[in-house]
Amino acid sequence: MADRSAGDGRTAGTVTGAAGAESTAELGRRVLRLRTERGFTQRQLAEPAYTAAYVSTLEAGKVRPSEAALRHLADRLGVSYEELTTGRSPRDATRLRAALTDARRALATGAAEDATGLFEEVRDEAERLGFAEERSAALLGLGDCALETGELTLARDHFEDVERLLAGEPLPRRIPAIRGRAVAHLLAGELRYSCYLLESAIDELNASGLHDPYALLLLYTAAIAPYMDMGAHARAVRAAELALALAPSVDDPGLIARMHRGVARTLIAEGRTAEADASLAKAQELYEQLRIHTDLAHCHWMRGYVHAQDGNLERAERELRTARDMLASKRAALFTVQVEVELADVLRRRGRTAEAEALLLPLLARSPAPEPVDAPGPVETPEPATAPGAAPGPMTAPGGPGVTADEAGLTAERGAVHAGGAHRLLGLIADERGDVEAAEEHYCAALSLLERTGAAGDLADLCRLLGDLLRREGRLEAAMDAYRTGLGHRAAPGTTTLGPAPAEPPM
Repeated sequence: MADRSAGDGRTAGTVTGAAGAESTAELGRRVLRLRTERGFTQRQLAEPAYTAAYVSTLEAGKVRPSEAALRHLADRLGVSYEELTTGRSPRDATRLRAALTDARRALATGAAEDATGLFEEVRDEAERLGFAEERSAALLGLGDCALETGELTLARDHFEDVERLLAGEPLPRRIPAIRGRAVAHLLAGELRYSCYLLESAIDELNASGLHDPYALLLLYTAAIAPYMDMGAHARAVRAAELALALAPSVDDPGLIARMHRGVARTLIAEGRTAEADASLAKAQELYEQLRIHTDLAHCHWMRGYVHAQDGNLERAERELRTARDMLASKRAALFTVQVEVELADVLRRRGRTAEAEALLLPLLARSPAPEPVDAPGPVETPEPATAPGAAPGPMTAPGGPGVTADEAGLTAERGAVHAGGAHRLLGLIADERGDVEAAEEHYCAALSLLERTGAAGDLADLCRLLGDLLRREGRLEAAMDAYRTGLGHRAAPGTTTLGPAPAEPPM
């Protein structure tokens, strides 16, 4: 038999397919290990097509076999061609995907810390085995876990890692990571940049003809919140309309539920509270079916907000307490304190100002004082103190059960919009009891925080409150400055520094 050490008629200089990226030495070591495990001699492995000398040279890493040679060896060793050439077994892929499912289930039930450990194990194993798809899925899960626990910088790092890992993939594959990064910037109070990320991705998808319904629905749904906080109501409504049009093409109940939550925000802004509550009821039903704990808490939060807007403060408090306790029990620290700001607003409106103040002050105690402002700037707060979510149960210390003091708190870099809302409420409380100095301090702190975010919601009202306070104190020039700033926002409702709206997909 002729020596086939150069391959089966092809040069041994290249390895085709998946083996092309594999080092010759690593491939040789893998063949040696598999042969030894199976108790084959080099001759037994080589026959009948090759020689023992060829296998010896291959195992020493001195020859790169052809595809035909690799397929012969894989067949003799009882493994797939892919497993031999890459070291990745289909069994490994199945095992990692099952582990990813377990991690996602842990995250869905609100056990973000447990999910983090599971995702980290998958990430490390997938990296070791060279499974790029499973590794990117694990990193995406880690980003979602970090959002849940309020670790926004860490979340952005994970999402950026996914984007780098999938840089050569079609854009729709990278959209979940882009959406995650935009949400992290939104929660940090960087509203304009959040909008920029989402709109750029929408434009790129539509310009390239990649009208992927799932990717577009993910982006339009995520865009509603920053649009609403910036006062870009027309864009928020249009994003909601496009999301509703795309929904029938998407088979993902969790995303559909998230869409209904976003649509509810636009309905609330239009005063259509009954329709908003119906939309939230649909989302809540889906979350209950899917047992997605944290998103279900967000539905209670939103419904509490709807009831507060409708004047049903008792139901609003009940829903907000429910959301708060659900989030706190799962250590969703940032979301928990955001709900507490909303709850404090309801308590103040119910005349329980001492409880509201006791809830708010510790949330800001660890926050560095914002830079003072001499005159109101062009800013706005979010909707009456926050965006929606909440829960039942007695009120406890800020952060609630399961959230430590170090995890609680709002800062300019972590929940700036809600920190501004908290200062606004504390200003109202101080104003109502005649503490002018404290009220002015809190109003100005709210302005300083919200100017950084670009949030729009309550800026005109905040400027009016400050103007009224200054006018009562006889500081008419400063009061006029505050009123002018507020009127400027009233004169141009919904305007932002955003560029043209993104192109729309063919529907």
